[in-house]
Parts: sequence; C-alpha cells; structure tokens
Amino acid sequence: MATPTVLMVAEKPSIALSIASVLSRGQMYTRRGSTEVHEFGGMFLGFHAQFKVTSVIGHIFSVDFPVKYQDWTATDPLDLFQAPVIKNESNPKAHICRHLNQEARGCGHLVLWLDCDREGENICFEVIESSGFSVNEARKRVYRARFSSVTEKDILKAMDNLVEPNRYEALAVDARQEIDLKVGVAFTRFQTSYFQGKYGNLDSRVISYGPCQTPTLGFCVQRYFQINTFKPEKFWTLHPYIMEKGYELQLEWGRNKLFDKDVTVMFEKRVSEDGILEVTEISEKQESKSRPSGLNTVNLLKVASSALGFGPQMAMQLAERLYTQGFISYPRTESTAYPSSFDFRGTLSAVANNPTWGNYVQGLLENGYHKPRSGTDVGDHPPITPMLSATEDMLGRDPWKLYQYVCQHFIGTVSPDCKYLRKKVEFSMGGETFYCTGQHVTVKGFTSIMPWLAVNEKNLPRFAKGEKIEVSKMELYEGSTSPPDYLTESDLISHMEKNGIGTDASIPVHINNISERNYVQVQAGRKLVPTTLGITLIRGYQLIDPDLFLPDIRSFIEQQITLIAKGQVDHFRVVQHVLQQFMQKYSYFVKKIENMDALFEAQFSSLTDSGRSLSKCGKCLRYMKYISSQPPRLYCGTCEEVYYLPQKGTIKLYKELTCPLDNFELLLFSIPGPEGRSYPLCPYCYSNPPFEGIETLIRADKMGGSGKLGKGAGMPCFLCPHPTCPHSLVAQGVCACPECSGTLVLDPVSAPKWRLHCNMCNCLVFLPEGAHRISTTQERCPECDSTIIEVDFNKKTTPLEDGATLHIGCILCDELLHSLVEMKHGRVNMRRMGSRGRGRGARRGSFRVRGRGNGKKVDPKMSFRDF
Repeated sequence: MATPTVLMVAEKPSIALSIASVLSRGQMYTRRGSTEVHEFGGMFLGFHAQFKVTSVIGHIFSVDFPVKYQDWTATDPLDLFQAPVIKNESNPKAHICRHLNQEARGCGHLVLWLDCDREGENICFEVIESSGFSVNEARKRVYRARFSSVTEKDILKAMDNLVEPNRYEALAVDARQEIDLKVGVAFTRFQTSYFQGKYGNLDSRVISYGPCQTPTLGFCVQRYFQINTFKPEKFWTLHPYIMEKGYELQLEWGRNKLFDKDVTVMFEKRVSEDGILEVTEISEKQESKSRPSGLNTVNLLKVASSALGFGPQMAMQLAERLYTQGFISYPRTESTAYPSSFDFRGTLSAVANNPTWGNYVQGLLENGYHKPRSGTDVGDHPPITPMLSATEDMLGRDPWKLYQYVCQHFIGTVSPDCKYLRKKVEFSMGGETFYCTGQHVTVKGFTSIMPWLAVNEKNLPRFAKGEKIEVSKMELYEGSTSPPDYLTESDLISHMEKNGIGTDASIPVHINNISERNYVQVQAGRKLVPTTLGITLIRGYQLIDPDLFLPDIRSFIEQQITLIAKGQVDHFRVVQHVLQQFMQKYSYFVKKIENMDALFEAQFSSLTDSGRSLSKCGKCLRYMKYISSQPPRLYCGTCEEVYYLPQKGTIKLYKELTCPLDNFELLLFSIPGPEGRSYPLCPYCYSNPPFEGIETLIRADKMGGSGKLGKGAGMPCFLCPHPTCPHSLVAQGVCACPECSGTLVLDPVSAPKWRLHCNMCNCLVFLPEGAHRISTTQERCPECDSTIIEVDFNKKTTPLEDGATLHIGCILCDELLHSLVEMKHGRVNMRRMGSRGRGRGARRGSFRVRGRGNGKKVDPKMSFRDF
C-alpha cells in the first residue's frame, strides 16, 4: 500500500518553515516553488505519511468587478450595487493558485495552518478551492489546525487536535468584502468624477468613500467641530497656602471652583478675615491599583501610539513580524481573559533568563505569581503574550520596544496589585472646607515592572485634629475652561472599538487610509488634525445624509456579519439588505450633491484660476496650465480637458519636442535624489494610453478601480511601443532588466552620470561616467539582440587608445563597455530571468554590482540574464 501524502498550507512562508521544523525535528528536504516546500516523513493520525508543508502569502484571491464594470465612463456607479463580483488571483505573478494545485496532486489529506481568525478562515477556503480539495469529500479529507503561536508546544498541540474549517466565518468575510467593495467603489467613483477637474487645489487624486473609512474620519472631524465651536468660560477658585517645615503646602477648596466672580470674592473675604485653619478631620485609607488584565490587539495599538510613538499600521506590522518569528503569540485577538488551561508558569519561565527583567520573573516563580484579573473572553485567541526571550540586539530598536511592552504587560498581569495608603486632611476656615491629600506606596506590585503606571508618592506633614494653623497666603485663582484636544490615534482607536467600526485587524488600515487620502494629518503627539478636504467632506455628508459618516449603520453591519460568522443568519440576505439600504442612500446623495459642491466652491479654487502656463495642447495649440498641487495635472481651458501627471517629482518642458502621435508637447518628469531618474512623457498618452496591454507605473486607486484615468493609465514614453517615435521604448530601450521582466532604458538627461533605468522596477545601471554623449542606435547586437549604443568619451578621460573618443558597442558583449558598467540595487542570487525583453542570449562578461551587491564580482561565465 502506497504511503499517503499530506499537504499542509500555512499563511506565510516563515510560519510554514516553523511548522515543518517542529514536525520534522529539523530532518526535512526543502525545495523552491512559488513558495518553499518542505518535505519529510512522519506519523499522521496513527499512520505513517509523507508531508509537504508550503504556504500562501496572505489572501490568494481579491474581490473585484468583471472587466465590463471597470471603465468609469461606461458604467453608472448605481449599477455597481447589483453588479456581479468575481475573485481574481491577488498576486498573479506569484502563481500561488497554480502552485497549490500542483502540490496537491496525489495528496490524500489537506491540513490548513492559516491564522486563526475570520480572515484566516476565509483563506482556508481559498486554499481548498485552489488545491482541488473538497470539505465534504470522504477520500480526500480537509483538516484545520488551530494555534495561537508558532512554538513547538502549540504546533504539536494543534496537530493533535485537528478540526474542520468554519464555513460560516469564511462567509462573514465574503459578506464584508462584497459590501465594502460595492459601496466604496460606487461612492468613490461618483465623488471623484464629480469633483476632480473642477478645483485646482483639491489635494487628492481620488476622493474615496469607505463604509469604515468615512466614519473613522467622522470621529476626527466631529472633534474638530467641538474644538472650533467651544466657548471658554471663566471660573474662580480659592487656594490657601500654609508653611510647614520650610515648604509651602497648597490646599484645595471643597467647592472646587465657581463660575461667578462676585460670589467667589465674597467667600475670599470671609475666609481671609478668619485667617486661621483648623484641622477638622484626618483619615487614612488603604487602597489598591489593580494589575492589568490580558493584552488584546486594540490595547496594544493604543499603547503603541500613545507611548511608543508607532502608528497603528506600523505597530501591527511589527507585531506580526514578532509573531512569525515566534517571539509573541498571535497578535490579533479581542480577548483579555486567559483560558483556564493557560500555562502561566511555562510562559514566565520562557522569559525568566532575560537580562532586562529576569530577576523580577525569577522572584515571581519562586515566591508565587498571582492569577490575572478576569477579562473578556470572546472565544478567539488568548491575550497577546511573549513566547521566547529576546534582546534588543536580536530584534532591532522598534521591534524590541513593542516586544518589551508585551513582556512587561504579561508579567504585570501575574504580579501583585499595587497597594498604597491614602491620607486626607480636612481644614475649616471662615465656614469653608479645604483639604490636602497624600499617598504612600506600601506594595509596588505590578508597577515595579510597569513603572509608568506607578502611584505618585506625596508625603504630608504631621497634623493633629483640632490643630490650628495660620494661613501664609490666600490666592484667588482665575482660570478658563479649555476645549478638548484633537483626537490622538489612541483616542480614535477607542472610539472605533466602542462604536464597532472595523475589527482588530482592520482598524490600523482605516486610520492609515484617512491619512494617505489627505483627509487628516498626523501631528506632534500623534494627534489627528483634519485637513480642509476631510472637513469639507464630512460637512457635506452632514448636509445630505449624516448616516453616511455616523457609525450607527456600520455598527449594525458588523453585528450582522458576526451573526453570519455564528451561522445564525443567511449570508446572501444580509448582503442584499445592506446593499439595498446603501443604494437608496447613494441615489439620494447624487440628487443632493450640489449641497456638498457649494462647500467645495467655498474652500477650493477653480481650475481656471489655478496653475501656471507650461505646454501647448496638441488639439487647440493653446497653452495649458500646470497645476502642481496633488494630484499634479495639466488643464486646457480651451478644450476643458484635464491630463493627469505622475506624482512625487518635478515637471518641465522637454526640449520643446512633440509627440508624433498627438502633437502634444513632451514633458520631462524627474524624481529627486541621488538615485532619482528622469523620463519624457506625453501628457495625452499618459492619461490616455494609445496601446492595449501596456504595463503601467501609476495606476488608478485600488478603491476606485482603473476606469477614470483610462484602463492602464500612466504610460510614459519608455513604455510606449511606437516604432518611429525617438523617445519610445523601441528607440531608447537597450536590454533586458536583470531583476524583472522590464527593459533597461537610457535616461536621456542623466549626463554627466549617464545611466539606464528599468521601466518596471528600481534597478539602475550606471554607464561610463563623464562621457560627453551617449545615445542609442538602430543597430542590434548579433550575439544578444541588445541595442548597440554610441559613446562619445571626454577627450581628457577617454579609455580608448590613441586618444580616440567615439566608441560603438553592446554593453553586454563589448568588453570595454562592459568593464565600465555598474549596477545599483542588484540581487546577486543568480536568479534567471528567462527569455523576456531584450538581451536574450547574452553570454559574455560579468556585471559589477554595488548597493545590495556590495561591489562583488560575478562569475564572468554567467549571462546578464542570470542575475
């Protein structure tokens, strides 16, 4: 009987490696594929089996509309609410779907090691579909491994307790994806189409809407409104001072503060006439500050922002890295309660040898640790805890700061409570009560390991009841109430959690989105200050339909999605009900858009009043205006057309040359910096690519699809396949890129540091420096099919014999030129490129590599394609 084969699939390559290393005890064979495959033999469910462990890289599929709905101009956004959705492979170049299908051939069992949350459950069914397995098939069984960390103990425990994947949780993710796609794209396309092209200083390429993103922005703008509508109010209070043992002690007034100055002055006169304080009461009370409950994702993100200086998205990335490296448990959890079976002693022992807190942990292990406070158990994962000991040298500065907090928090949960003695002394003077308080810590408890939560000690002088003390000074203090501050990221996370906006996994994404869209700016103290655009959008929704930004609808949707995950409601009915609601709101929004547009007119300048004259339009031959604010664009007032340009660089005329296709004047786009690049582009071709199937540098925003700017928008000259244009890929392309499927193109204005750059990636190739002129020719190398270049060397520095300056050759096959060429950002991993692009068949010479290659020579026998 043949030995059965078991295919195991993890969510990331690093987790697959950890699983295989544990189950094989390090005795495995690893081969490359789309992701690595680790093979070994072992026992599975009581019988001997061959194992193959591989991984995906996150979601295999993404939800999108069919091609017929991608064109913004041909599709009414209202139709998107009822449009079908399809799942496309998220990263086609990775070939994950094909990889899984190939590896699953001949396998009798599939074990899914995806992250144990709803997203992971959804990926489980993507893997099942890609691999050709079926959950209900008797001969080819599918199993689900549930684990919270990648330690040996957790992996072995998961292997011994395999379960079935949860279809309901996967459907809950499908529901959210479809709702967010249809609602977000419909509103985004309409808003962007309506407002872009009308205002010159509108600082956004895409004016997006999101069912979670927009309520997130709403919290920030509502706080802005509170600040700007706040009216300060004056108040007054009394502060008597007494001198005790050489220092002055301020007393607090029992009435706290009054908002009537005359009444406060009356009390001041009364107590000042008395002038003597009498001690009327002395009380002492033993109080405690409770140790924290378990750490969940939301609290980790809040602390990372408020105390560690990390934005939520960066904090989540660091946490995921620590998890995949095995240093902490799974970082996405809503639970703050530990399960009854949690091994506290084992977790403490894992960090007991740490040089930073090892002595404290040893004390807990020897003297006894405390049971953590009861928290909330939502049935997903235990709280975030350390799994392995680490140091800053092992992790690096930022990961260490997050890891250190996770460790300190966990140690704090099993430490004693902090206990302190609170003393209050009350005084009477002129019929008014005053008091002072002091605190003395008796047991530091968990604050020893979490010192930022320590109780501030304050010692009071000794007083005796009935004692009379003369007032040294009486202060009538005048103050004003102050407005609330802008929301910090930590505050915003609290609001989102309270109102059910987003999940522990998506909260960082929504906060990052409103920043990336230029709706808010992150300022000192990680405060989120709304921009004019963000404020105007929320004010517009407020005028038309406040439900579009208030959290109530999204909170309801999340509740329904949770019911789907529990199998209590039908996935299809929930999706249709929600989409029907938003379709009605969308129709009303479109009818009332003039209300929002009036706000935009008051805040932003029209295109006709913006920009400066730069280049001629190829249609009317009038000068167009260049508008440099985001998104950069050209505006022809005569034709009333807008042409979008690439971002994050400078634009100027390119030698007054014109495009042979449409007669528009060419522009030169330059990216600043020592490794920057320059390339010409035609503004018309860039916004309206004249050729099908062109790979692009800049695509329309993912949320809005790829229709508004034309499918494949963003075509510079170095992607253009026009056969006669002197600026096109055909004319300026030299050879295949050694790092991707792109082509190395001559940078026409890079003198005196001449270079080639890839039209698809960041690879740079430096040509002979100091040459007077370098240009491409129409000749092709007979050996490798690369373009022959012509180099006119400087007379003083020419490497040619007899002082000659002109040299013609191939940079791959000509020994002289090849010796003068260097590559930056090269990978010295001998990765073959295949037979794509120019340079096929090149076999001579080596490439000197600098940057990531550290200047190492490569074997001269390797071809240019072998990098």
